[in-house]
Parts: sequence; C-alpha cells; structure tokens
Amino acid sequence: MPYDQNNVFARILRGEIPCKKVYEDQHVLAFHDIRPQAPTHILVIPKGPYVSYADFSEQATPEEIVGFTRAVGLIARQAGVEDSGYRLIANHGPHSHQEVPHLHVHILGGRPLGPMLTKVD
Repeated sequence: MPYDQNNVFARILRGEIPCKKVYEDQHVLAFHDIRPQAPTHILVIPKGPYVSYADFSEQATPEEIVGFTRAVGLIARQAGVEDSGYRLIANHGPHSHQEVPHLHVHILGGRPLGPMLTKVD
C-alpha cells in the first residue's frame, strides 16, 4: 500500500491540523486521541511516511526504529500508566480497522481494559 501524503497524520505532522501534543522529538510525535477509548489514550506516530510496522521495520533507519521504541516507553511512563499497566495497539489494514494509513501506536491505560478480544472466530 503506498503512503498517502494527505492522510490526517501527515497533515498533523505538517502543521495543517492541530493536535493536543504530549511529546515530540526528531523521530516521533505523540498526541491525545480525539476519540479516547480510555482515560489515557495517546497516539505515537513516527515522523516518516510509514503505513505499517512491516513497512517501518523494513524502510526506517535504525535511529528511527530505536527512537520510536524508546519514545513509546517514555511517553507511557510520563503519562503515569507504567505502574498500573497499559496496552499498546498498532492496527494495520482493513481487518484491524486501521483508520489512518500512517503507522501509529495507541497507548491505552488509566483503568482496567478488559480482555483483548471479546470473540475469537
């Protein structure tokens, strides 16, 4: 799947759409989800044009990969969910209901989250 330069996250990265930023560095931007599913619901996105973890792991530089991974952990700690626990979700493709075709990790926490999936086919 080719990267869409006009997806909402690309537009946020370019400053065309505002976000409620919680963290930014040379490789990563993190902000609050506009439709939170938990008391803590932060999106972490790489600044590069990656559509999935597979794309990211194949195309990103080692510095981008390390920077992204470390940022996710740092942001979870800063959000105060490290001790109580949190969930990381990265959706890709239609079966996962990925809404924005730009790699992003959801950090969810702040309450018991329940089982990962409610039904297994």
